[in-house]
Amino acid sequence: MIQRIQSVFLLLLSLAMLSVLFLPIWSKTDPVSGQTLVMTAFQLAYENADAGMSVSTSTWPIAALAAASTLVALFEIFQFRNRFTQLKLGMVNFLLIVATIGAGFYFSSLGEQMLNVKMPGTFQAGFYLPTLALLLNLLANRFIRRDEQLVRSMDRLR
Repeated sequence: MIQRIQSVFLLLLSLAMLSVLFLPIWSKTDPVSGQTLVMTAFQLAYENADAGMSVSTSTWPIAALAAASTLVALFEIFQFRNRFTQLKLGMVNFLLIVATIGAGFYFSSLGEQMLNVKMPGTFQAGFYLPTLALLLNLLANRFIRRDEQLVRSMDRLR
């Protein structure tokens, strides 16, 4: 049913991955020049770019993976009649979330090279939300599996 706890976890997962699209993921500030490099799900760009600064870098794979994960989680909620399909979609969503985290690491390393400062950049809230989504996905899969075991045990009793 839609009112089960795994549906709540999947809804929270989709909200977390949707938030990745709107929150900053990584930033780095040069204390000497005051330039700040900010990475969102769509671009890696200087906040106040001077004439000599390089153009922004597109980070669309992060946005595409986060959006795909959101859509898969929402679709998974409505597949409550077929728990095996839900489990398969949960595995696909696991891979999408891990790929989102990996893409975040990749583009943050590109950002480290763009602004040559000895200080490392800082990860923002948009980076930690996929980790929360990963935990919520694992919890949802656990409860889906538990429901499947309950249905199987009831079938044995009949």
